[in-house]
Amino acid sequence: MGSRGPARVVACCLLLAFACGPVLGRVPPDQEEPQEPEGTEEPLRDRDPAERAEDRHGGYGPRQGEEPPASRCYRCCDPGAPLYPSVPVPQINITILKGEKGDRGLRGLQGKLGRPGAAGVRGHAGPKGQKGSAGAPGDRCKSHYAAFSVGRKKALHSNDYYQTVVFDTEFVNLYGHFNMFTGKFYCYVPGVYFFSLNVHTWNQKETYLHVMRNAEPVAILYAQVSGRSIMQSQSLMLALGEQDEVWVRLFRGERDNAVFSDEFDTYITFSGYLVKPAAEP
Repeated sequence: MGSRGPARVVACCLLLAFACGPVLGRVPPDQEEPQEPEGTEEPLRDRDPAERAEDRHGGYGPRQGEEPPASRCYRCCDPGAPLYPSVPVPQINITILKGEKGDRGLRGLQGKLGRPGAAGVRGHAGPKGQKGSAGAPGDRCKSHYAAFSVGRKKALHSNDYYQTVVFDTEFVNLYGHFNMFTGKFYCYVPGVYFFSLNVHTWNQKETYLHVMRNAEPVAILYAQVSGRSIMQSQSLMLALGEQDEVWVRLFRGERDNAVFSDEFDTYITFSGYLVKPAAEP
């Protein structure tokens, strides 16, 4: 290369020094020394403090007669710079929002009944209570009576129709409930009654009678044909209502039907009495 190589190197170094000199010689702003005012500027001690603060902050302070800026810019590298403006949280007094107590509403409809539960265990017996006071006297007990006993001293033979046995002898007829003319007992006291019928049969003749309640036969007294006469009886109990009738009827049959009696003795008797009135419990 000869002598041209070193010359070229020196030339390049001079060019670099010329280009980078202003940049390398610049001082950072925070390290700059304050310069003395030039010309006719007033000394700092004689100037107004507001004007000095304005100069110190680079002219950001508002001047007299001007409105301050709406907001101030911060650089992201400045310390303590807020990211977002702080907004105060509103405080609400809850006590003023609560209203007065309202009136009670109407009662709703009753719901459906639930299923009945299982029966609980029987509890313990409670203590015995005190003896109560005596009550008012009750009504006098009403006694109900009904009884009769009648007989017949004349014999009776059957014919072509049923015959009501009429009695001619009265032994007992309490309150006249048995009618001697019709031969029937009329019930005036409803209840349970006991009845008994006794007759004497006739030799070589059939004896056939019915104990009747109203128009219905309820019991029979019967004796076959025999060469000997005997005493035959029938008894029963009937529940009677008011105005029921009980009487004896001679049955109509194909054979001769008869009941023996004479004027000296009573061979036919019919009796009845009240056992228990229906009004009693």
